[in-house]
Amino acid sequence: MSKSKTKEVDLFVIGGGINGCGIARDAVGRGLSVTLAEMNDIGGATSSSSTKLFHGGLRYLEYFEFRLVRESLIEREVLLRMMPHISWPMRFVLPLSSEMRFENSTPTSRLLNVLMPWAKGKRPAWLIRLGLFLYDNLGGRKILPGTSSISLGKDLAGNALKKKFKKAFEYSDCWIEDNKLVTLNALDAKNRGAKILTRTKVIEAKRIEDFWKIIVENQLTHEVEEHHAKVLINAAGPWVADIINTKLQLNSKDNTRLVRGSHIVVPKLYDHDKCYFFQGTDGRIIFSIPYEYEFTLIGTTDADHDGIETKPTCSEAERDYLINFTSQYFAKEVTPKDVVWSYSGVRPLYDDGTENAVAATRDYVLKLEHSAGIAPLLNIFGGKITTYRKLAEAAILEIAKFFPDLKGSWTANSSLPGGNFPVQDVAKLIKKLQSDFNFLTEIRAKRLFRAYGLNAWELLKGASKLEDLGEQFGEFLTQREVEYLRKNEFAMETDDIIWRRTKLGLKMSAQDKKRLSEYLKIS
Repeated sequence: MSKSKTKEVDLFVIGGGINGCGIARDAVGRGLSVTLAEMNDIGGATSSSSTKLFHGGLRYLEYFEFRLVRESLIEREVLLRMMPHISWPMRFVLPLSSEMRFENSTPTSRLLNVLMPWAKGKRPAWLIRLGLFLYDNLGGRKILPGTSSISLGKDLAGNALKKKFKKAFEYSDCWIEDNKLVTLNALDAKNRGAKILTRTKVIEAKRIEDFWKIIVENQLTHEVEEHHAKVLINAAGPWVADIINTKLQLNSKDNTRLVRGSHIVVPKLYDHDKCYFFQGTDGRIIFSIPYEYEFTLIGTTDADHDGIETKPTCSEAERDYLINFTSQYFAKEVTPKDVVWSYSGVRPLYDDGTENAVAATRDYVLKLEHSAGIAPLLNIFGGKITTYRKLAEAAILEIAKFFPDLKGSWTANSSLPGGNFPVQDVAKLIKKLQSDFNFLTEIRAKRLFRAYGLNAWELLKGASKLEDLGEQFGEFLTQREVEYLRKNEFAMETDDIIWRRTKLGLKMSAQDKKRLSEYLKIS
């Protein structure tokens, strides 16, 4: 092992998930020098294992988390304008059933059982409509259409459901390519001057009076570096408590609650682009979402997770839970044999002492540790993907007093790489991309634009035929795209490319995956 020259920065961020990368981008844009270290791939853990939605959290209204819901609803449209290539509006269908019951697991349900004992736990339609009214109006909606009532017998969305469902409410939320969101925040931070270290693990950090000394190790080369920083931000997600206890060797009463969310992917169950919001008899909800053109994504579960040493995977029990849940609604039976892929992520929620994992707060909590002459430490607990930008602003506000010349907030009106165009121009720009590179089919042009936005032209620059893009690795994954991802989006390994930056692993053959792996090793 060798030790290179010490690096000195204003801010050192531990963790390359969405919170860490969002903070790094915000900070460097305000004039701070920033280094970020991620021990694995950028966005490789929780931030690429979400349900992939920018949403207000309709069910959080039952827990009276109005501030969180309002902030999330406002952010939906802010984020949509920032990244209209990797985020887009979706309509959600919420079927109504007089048979649906749920356990007394929320403050709202317990209150209803006192006021309306004859209801025995039913979510009445008027309560759902009230919740959707609040959902439409809490966030100052301007782009997304509001709630409507639909007759499932007359609407295409009803065709996939059991005939007992006659009516539904339909409302708006947004899709987000979650891992792309992280990598584009990291890329923008890098373009603005931040140092982004991937596959780099923090092995020790200690205060040396008014600055932090951080020792990191490259997980590929095993090279060791020493960094100095005025402020340390611990945004390690599920590992935040481990960083405090083992790397910083500090005592803290604050802790995370690890909650596992699992998802399954099956061949597409319906031929429209709407999503479904399903209520379960246990009081939980799940989503069913059109996914990668040929599939349907179903999730998520909420289960306490054993610990960070245990890799999150979708258990058979969770798989069967999701299958049985959807079977209450879909006319076509879903079976375990239909599951083509599953994934699981661990949400690092702030441990607020709630007994039920479903009820644990999704809000973020920031804890600043500082006293005179002692280098500041900011620990980040919890959060949800929709509020990552607001969390970043709040984090910078916490440390602003240590940097008197800090510039003001700026990210709300600044697009991510490739996203500097109006939301309404997406379809027009996809057609232009296909026209400018006429060897692209419509579906290929759409995939490339949804992945790279205006940067798709840079990726394809100079190509007049498919062969100009180099070797083909299957499913229109070309050598040109692979090299673009390696250069611009921190991709290094096969899984980075086919399961995180894209989801082409769903359709690529084993031979194609093997060839890509060989290529990455020798080139």
